[in-house]
Amino acid sequence: MSNREQEYRELFMAEALEYYDAMSRHISELERDPADEQALRELFRLMHNLKSNARAMGYTSIGEAAHHMETVFGQLRDGETTFTGSMVPVLFGGIDTLGELIRAVGQDQELPDVQRLLDNLDRLTRGEEPNLDDEEADDDEDVSRKLELSDLVYIQVRKLDHLMNLMGELIIDRDRILTLSREIDAPALTAAAAHFSRIADELQYSIMDARLVGVGSLFSKFPRVVRDVATAEGKEVNLTLQGEDIQIDRNILQIITDALLHLVRNAIAHGLETAAEREAAGKPAQGQLTLSAQAERDDVLVQVQDDGRGINVEKVRRKAVERGLVTRAAAAQLNDAAVQAFLLEPGFSMAREVTEISGRGVGLDVVKLAIDSLGGQLRVDSVLGEGTTFTLVLPTSIAVKGALLFELDERSYALPLMHTDSVVSLMPGSFSVVGGVLLTRLQDENVPVVSLRELLHLEGDQPLAPARKSMLQGRQDIIIVNYNNRRLGLIVDRFLRQQDIVVKAMSKPLDTIDLFGGVTLLGSGQVCLVLDVPALTRLFLAKRP
Repeated sequence: MSNREQEYRELFMAEALEYYDAMSRHISELERDPADEQALRELFRLMHNLKSNARAMGYTSIGEAAHHMETVFGQLRDGETTFTGSMVPVLFGGIDTLGELIRAVGQDQELPDVQRLLDNLDRLTRGEEPNLDDEEADDDEDVSRKLELSDLVYIQVRKLDHLMNLMGELIIDRDRILTLSREIDAPALTAAAAHFSRIADELQYSIMDARLVGVGSLFSKFPRVVRDVATAEGKEVNLTLQGEDIQIDRNILQIITDALLHLVRNAIAHGLETAAEREAAGKPAQGQLTLSAQAERDDVLVQVQDDGRGINVEKVRRKAVERGLVTRAAAAQLNDAAVQAFLLEPGFSMAREVTEISGRGVGLDVVKLAIDSLGGQLRVDSVLGEGTTFTLVLPTSIAVKGALLFELDERSYALPLMHTDSVVSLMPGSFSVVGGVLLTRLQDENVPVVSLRELLHLEGDQPLAPARKSMLQGRQDIIIVNYNNRRLGLIVDRFLRQQDIVVKAMSKPLDTIDLFGGVTLLGSGQVCLVLDVPALTRLFLAKRP
């Protein structure tokens, strides 16, 4: 049984046991007052819901029994018959049988035969007397066996959020205790700290696991969206869903909902051609749209892929020049990935006309802002005439993040691993200066490099000073960060280590400094600023010579 099937089965069991308990309560109320309309309506509703859920899961016996019971309760509700005589034991027995069927599903046992119950319910429906010859009273053991509770407990998300916040404080204290145990070097304290660390780690992963949900819970809402948008655009679209079992933090899924909706609508409105255009291009009339998820190390990749017209890089290049985002000379030097990154700029749109779906100045920057808020990345890959793929690189959790710690001016800083491409140490001969910008060649790509110290100390409209190789003395420790398909090297004083951190929001008025994404507390008790890579990259692009 797949994880998805197991999850659906557990949800069915939880709801079915709730329905069974409610049925037992309402039929007892109905026995006391056969004219209780509220009890009748509830019994009819519960039978209808149980029937629908059971049929959806493939539990035919439960579905049929609930359907026949629903019919009888419908007649009682409509006043076609009354809850008296031989009907009473049959309906009580029917609810008991439903309980046995539900428990059998939960215990992976063979479902008991319900034909005799169905026959009696059919007789009641036709106004005939049921066959009660084989009815037997339940013994004490059978009654006690029915008093069971669901293995699932519904918990409000805010309670899980509170637990995760407490877990974050515990992680900070764990690191502090481990540091103290190394400094004091007492065997008993070291052993206790190590045990505390193991327990804290297990608790952290348990709480994070409790917050995970399958992305299928979001993907399942898109078939209707695709149908409606395709109809409005006059296009034929086939949607394929993949990786619905992939687990991700529920809060992350909530945050990316609007972003994913925008990407899907954008793919249909901008990416896919009409049936006539596709046939003229030698493609099937029906466009293909794929919504998929996959796990990659500690990240989750969510992709929106279409086989449409693709992105015309030259048109985007011209549009960027017209918008004043880049000079014509500089635009001519940009590679395709850098040009496609302009699509993520605020208000940048290639739509030629305003429709209900597109062209209102609300571009992909909305998606980018949502992903940035999670510490994730948005990648764009496109081939003209073949299609486009948008990839959302998301962390599995937003409470605890992997980070690279480094030192600058004898102070510790942190960079999220999500935006950290690599770390290198280079001698001055590995650099060149072009147009006042320091460059180094890495993986067949010229990567601009800047001193993080200079970048952080810029004031107002002050531009970066033109780079000179003579300023480089000895080995340079460089962190290569990646944002919006742009790589940037940051020169730091010293690498420290990689570590999981809990990022806390900065308090006012420091929260207005967009170069910092928050703060964390290290095991030494030192406050450590967490750098915002998107803000640093934008600052460099705006201030470079």
